[in-house]
Amino acid sequence: MKRLSQGSKPDLVNNPPHYNQGDIECIDAIASALGPVGFHAYCRGNMLKYLWRAELKGGKEDLRKAHWYLHRILEQTEEPNDIP
Repeated sequence: MKRLSQGSKPDLVNNPPHYNQGDIECIDAIASALGPVGFHAYCRGNMLKYLWRAELKGGKEDLRKAHWYLHRILEQTEEPNDIP
């Protein structure tokens, strides 16, 4: 787990500290539990959630979170049509 230096602000998009309890990140446990098809659906659902609420709640931070989930799908996809 990354430690923050005194006065540092946590990165709530790429490394939110509340999802890093122990040796495995929550997102990795979810990916393992759901498998590739389920995990991609989970990521797409989260992208929609963050895009939907961006104007009403989180603004740019929500847009960054939606982008993070898209990047996670693309990271696990080797060919353009590999998305389950």
